[in-house]
This record gives sequence, C-alpha cells and structure tokens, in this order.
Amino acid sequence: MATGGTTIGNGRRSQPTFVVGSGPNGLTAAIILAQAGRRVTVFEAEQSIGGGARSAELTLPGFVHDICSAIHPLGVGSPVFRTFPLEKFGLQWVHPEIPLAHPLDDGSAAIMARSVEETAARLGEDAGNYRRLFDSPVKHWDEMLALVLSPRFPRHPGLLTRLGWEALQPVTRLAHRRFRGEHARALFAGLGAHAVLPLEHLGTSAIALALGVAGHAVGWPFPRGGAQQISNALAAYARSLGVEIRAGTRVTSLKELPRGAEVLCDITPRQLLNLGAQELPPALRRRLKRYRYGMGAYKVDWALSGPIPWRAEECRRAGTVHLGGTLEEIAATERAAWRGQPVHAPFVLLAQHTLFDPSRAPAGRHTAWAYCHVMNGSQEDMLTRIENQIERFAPGFRNLILARSVMPPAELESHNANLVGGDISGGSMDFRQMFLRMGARPSTTSPWRVYLCSSSTFPGPGVHGMCGYFAAQACLRSR
Repeated sequence: MATGGTTIGNGRRSQPTFVVGSGPNGLTAAIILAQAGRRVTVFEAEQSIGGGARSAELTLPGFVHDICSAIHPLGVGSPVFRTFPLEKFGLQWVHPEIPLAHPLDDGSAAIMARSVEETAARLGEDAGNYRRLFDSPVKHWDEMLALVLSPRFPRHPGLLTRLGWEALQPVTRLAHRRFRGEHARALFAGLGAHAVLPLEHLGTSAIALALGVAGHAVGWPFPRGGAQQISNALAAYARSLGVEIRAGTRVTSLKELPRGAEVLCDITPRQLLNLGAQELPPALRRRLKRYRYGMGAYKVDWALSGPIPWRAEECRRAGTVHLGGTLEEIAATERAAWRGQPVHAPFVLLAQHTLFDPSRAPAGRHTAWAYCHVMNGSQEDMLTRIENQIERFAPGFRNLILARSVMPPAELESHNANLVGGDISGGSMDFRQMFLRMGARPSTTSPWRVYLCSSSTFPGPGVHGMCGYFAAQACLRSR
C-alpha cells in the first residue's frame, strides 16, 4: 500500500495523519484531529467499519444482530460523543423501560430501574443501604464521569474518597458488607461480573459501581437499528470534516506508511507489536509483550418467533437481563472460568433489543444476544449451557428459536482481530492493569510517531471514544 503526501501551495508536502482501525476510538481520534485541521486517513482491515460496534444479519434475513457490543451506557454518557452532532448523522438512542433485570429461581427478579428510589424500594431491608451507596454519585454523575473518563481535581473530594474506598474492594466483600438480602447481592454481583474477573479480585466493585451509577444517571440504552449506527454516525461526521476512510485496506506493517508519519492505532498491543516488528524501540516492545489479555467471551445470537417467556414479569420489560442466580453462584462460575475449569451453569449477559426496537427484526419476530465468560481462547462448547440458563428462568425459550449464530472466542477474533482470544475488554481488567492502563504517549524513537488509541489504553473498554480522544490530544500536543 503506497501512501504519499500532498503538495501544498509553497511546494512543500503536507504529511497526513493515519489512523489504523475504524472502531469508535479510531473514528473519534480521526474526528478530533480533523477538527484541529489535520488531514486524516483511516484504514480498516475489514469490509465494514466499526470494530466492536458493528451489526449484521447473522442468523436470517431481516434479523439485525450486534456482532460485539450491544448496550451502551458509556456511549450515551460519553463526554466526547456529547460534543459531536451524531444525532444529525442518524444516531438515535433507545431506552428500555427497565435498564436491567436479574431473575432468581423463585420467579422474582431484582431490577435496576432508572430511579435509585424505585430500585431501592424493591430491595426490602437493603433499601436504605442501596440509597446510601448510589444516591450521591448519581446526583454528581457528570463529575463522576469526568473522574472516570477524564480525571481532574474533583469538586467534591470527600465523595471521591468514599467511593474510591468502596471501588477498591472486591465485589464479594462489598456486597456482603453492604447488603443482607439475596436480591441486592445478586444485582450487585451481576454488575461486578462485567469486570470479566473473579469477583474476589480487588477493584471489581469499581465496575459494579460505575455501571450502576450510569444506569441510574443515563440508563443502559442502545442505538436504534443496531450498534453499527454508532460507527456509521461517527464515520459520517468524520467524512464531513474531510476524513478519508478506506475499508477493506489492511495495514500489515508500519513500513507501508511514510517514514515520519504520525500513526494512531486502534488496535491492541499484540497487533501493534506485529505492525512494528523491529521498528519500535526496545523498551516499547518489551512493554507490549508484557501486556496481558483477559478471559474470553462465548457469544450466541438468536432469531426468535416471539419474545422470551420470562417467569419474572420484570424481565419482559428490561433491555438487559443477567442470568446467574445468587451472588455465590455467580462468584463460583466466574472463578471457575478464570481458572479454565468446567462451568456448567455460566453467568450469562443477555440483551433483548427488539422488545424496544422492532426495526431489528421482521414484524412479530424477535432477536436475543447473549454471551458468557470462558478462559481466553477456550474451545469449549458453551451453547447448550447458555441456553439451559435461559430456560432456567424462561421455560419454553428453545421452542421459539428459528436460527442461531454461535461465536466462540476464535470466531469473535476472526470478526475483529482486537478480540484476542475472545477478550472483549482490550486486555485484562485486573487491578494493576486496569488502573495502570497503557498510555497514549508516542513512540518517539521509531521512524514513525506511533500512538495506541484502543481500549487497551486509558480509560479502558466501553463504547465511549475517550481512548481515541486522549490519543488525538497527545498527538496534537506533540506537534
């Protein structure tokens, strides 16, 4: 792939800035650079743009499924997305009646409603503790989001200190210390399992708190028409600023780009290492090699003849449903998956978009999207176990299945090379690596100025674009 500069008025050649990868972070980086007057070209290896925010007819014609990400609380709340006119380019957020439901075997369900009060009122003896845990951070949501996604000195340092102490704790410890009832503990465990770690690990409560606060403050919405609409809106806005996007163009080596060029890479450390080979400085190569990937995902999509027949009525009004039973059950299955042990009743994260967005399926039909955690690169077949968990709380589910799309870790990685071994988080989110995520500093001693801008960098996974934002700002400062 030959790429050269463009002659400008005085005969000198202006050097374009390149972005490798068209995920939300790569497209955000391209937009920020274009807003600053840079000439930007984005290269995407796949035929469709979007990285982890893509959709396709994976099962039957007319059924739209999200290939990776499906629910986007950090997308609707993203500080940088808020500055982009994405609605003008077709992005519409759909808010389910209930963001999250967590059924139990007795036919009841804990819920995370938009209101802290409504959620707490259903938790019996734990109502007061739930309010005390979430009321204050929800009221200060904008500041909390800024601290998580773009740290600065807080206006309320006491709140940060208290929440910081809570966030450092393992989910199992905080849930037992804060709550007495099965419903509150299970709800908190399901939130914490998004850390893709054993719930006994330090810092897992940070994920539970962040997602819980987001659910109350901005909801757990998704884009009308599929996650692809996020990427399409970002790409359309980028093109309106003059960004060139080349899909189906794989960059296999930095040598394919002009020497001296600035290159922002929406890829994980392993891909950057492969791109750079011996061109990157030794210290950076060593750091990239030390980067660790986390558990993988085993994902299934279904085309259904009707809505899922949940026993708990609340689940029929929820966009997301967590299936795993009690805190103790979820902790045991996540621990076993982390260790590579057999998991017979996995914790399943399920989204049912068509209850609220009928555009994703033919009239009267529905879709479901779900995954469970497995050891990185696992080849174990989890399909029957995932469906058993759904049947456990929705008897008759299998009778509705018209078609399935099954994506074990290797299949996920084939759709998106950033999902190494099925890792959907861009690297392990354990305490050390999550809070010391790779930065966006350039490789200044190589023939190119290389910046990493994927979810492997601060502030980490989620469709929020902030990793791309920080990398673009670092690029602009270095110029």
